[in-house]
Amino acid sequence: MRAVWYERTGPAREVLHYGERPLPVPAPGEVRVRLLASGVNPADIYRRAGTNWANEFPLIIPNSDGAGLVEALGEDADPALLGRRVWLYNAQRGRPFGTAAEFTCVPQDCVHDLPGNIPFEVGACLGIPCMTAHRCLLADGPVAGLRVLVSGGGGAVGNYAVQLARWGGAAQVLATASGGWKTEDALAAGAAQVFDYRAPDCVDRIMEATGGQGVDRVVEVDVGGNVPIWSAVIALNGSIIGYASRGNLAPAIPVSATLMRKNVNLRGVVLNSAPAAARRRAMLDITRWLRDAPRLHRIAGTFPLAETAAAHEAVEAGNKRGTVVVLPQA
Repeated sequence: MRAVWYERTGPAREVLHYGERPLPVPAPGEVRVRLLASGVNPADIYRRAGTNWANEFPLIIPNSDGAGLVEALGEDADPALLGRRVWLYNAQRGRPFGTAAEFTCVPQDCVHDLPGNIPFEVGACLGIPCMTAHRCLLADGPVAGLRVLVSGGGGAVGNYAVQLARWGGAAQVLATASGGWKTEDALAAGAAQVFDYRAPDCVDRIMEATGGQGVDRVVEVDVGGNVPIWSAVIALNGSIIGYASRGNLAPAIPVSATLMRKNVNLRGVVLNSAPAAARRRAMLDITRWLRDAPRLHRIAGTFPLAETAAAHEAVEAGNKRGTVVVLPQA
C-alpha cells in the first residue's frame, strides 16, 4: 500500500517519507479500513515534530483520524462491520500506523457508522475535534438548561462545541474569538453572542449577557492564558473544562476565591486517555447528531497523500479554518 511515514521527529519535509509499505493485517478484535480521508490535527503535528513526544515506535505512519470503508476483519471482530462506511479515531495512539496511508487497522471500538449523506472528508474531521468537544461539554453531565461559554468558538474543537451545546439543549451558548472569520464561524455554528477575548471589557460583556449570573460551563482552549476570564465568569457550582493551554503552563489560579468558594470543577481533557465508556458515548452521540440535521463542517484544505508534508505545514501555519484533510486514494 502507499503510505507516508517517519522514523525520526523533525520538520515535515525533512522526516516524512512517501512510498510503499506492507498491507497491515487486522489483529483479533480489529478491522482494516480502506481510507478515503485522513484528518490532520495539531496533536499529529506535535508528535511528528517531537514537540511533546519522543518517537514511540521505530516507524510511524502519522494522523489519527480518518474515514473510509471496512474491508477486512480480524478474529472476533463484528461481521456486521464488513463493508460499512465508518469514521474512526485513535489510529496512531498507542500503535504505530495511523491514517496517512491507503489502509489502517484499528480496534473495532474505534470505528463508527458514517451516515450515507456525510462525505468521507467530513468523517475525517470528527475524531479529535468533535469527540474532544463532546467530552468537554458532557464530562460533568448534560448541558440542557445551562449557560455555556466556548472559548475559541472559531477553532476546530470550539466550533463543534458550540454546535453540540445547542444540540444538547443549552439555554444559552456564548463564545469568544479574536474577530474576523473566527467570530463569523462561531456565530454560524449557533453562538448567540461572540466576544473578543482580548477586549478589556470581555468579562463585563459576558456577565451582562448572562444577566449577571455567569456561565455554568466553560469549554476552554487556553486554560493558562484565560484565567482572568474563566475565573471571573464561572457561576456557582460550574465547571471549567480545558483541552489545551497555549503558553502559560503554570498559571496562578485563584483556588480559594474561585474553585473553593464557588464549588467549581476544573477538569483537563485529553481524548485518548478519557474513559473508554465516555469515548464510546461520544461516538454514538456524534453519529446521532450528524443524522439529526445539517451541520457546519469546515474543511480548511485537502491534499493528496503524496503531499502529506504540505498538509502538516498547513496545520503548523496556525491560521487554518477548520480541519486539514489528506486524501489517501488521490
